[in-house]
Amino acid sequence: MDREENKDPRPCAVPEEQAPPRRSNDGEGLLGLIDRISEAVGKGAGFLIVILALTVCYDVVKRYIFGQPTVWAQELSAMMFGTFIILGGAYTAKDQKHVNMDILYSRFSKRGRAVLDIVTFFVLTLPFLGVLLWKGGEGAWRSLVNLEHDSSQWGPPLYPFRIMLPLGAFLFLLQAAAKLIRDFRILAAAGGKG
Repeated sequence: MDREENKDPRPCAVPEEQAPPRRSNDGEGLLGLIDRISEAVGKGAGFLIVILALTVCYDVVKRYIFGQPTVWAQELSAMMFGTFIILGGAYTAKDQKHVNMDILYSRFSKRGRAVLDIVTFFVLTLPFLGVLLWKGGEGAWRSLVNLEHDSSQWGPPLYPFRIMLPLGAFLFLLQAAAKLIRDFRILAAAGGKG
């Protein structure tokens, strides 16, 4: 067998298994990016639970064993928990783990669920997240401009935590929009078949 037969005629050919994955033009690249951002932020926010648990444990030991309660643990715990909840919303939406009426929802076909999700997006999700983004953004901006601090004895800065509300709402809205696009694709695929 001649060695020349097995050579690839392309001068710089990369074997198929080593070639980088090809990007599609169907928009999944952008939707995949949104998914990855949601996942990274959600998993990052998940570490707040560990810090929150340690903070609460520290406060309990200081308060009940040493009789010296902290002035900061309760406020910090509330701030961390709120941040965890708002930043975890997009991650939860990505995996479709939010509460729904599964008794009814699971009875619909894939196309029926897509229609229901589209209606729900425009009737509930978009208005709710829109208001959170709008009002939360106004509050965060005022807090940042004034370098707002809490009036408690500890007096932590509030603006970093107030910024989390519009940020979380924005990330959630991005993830909801990605789901909306996927739902429209389901409808388009179902429409093309029949």
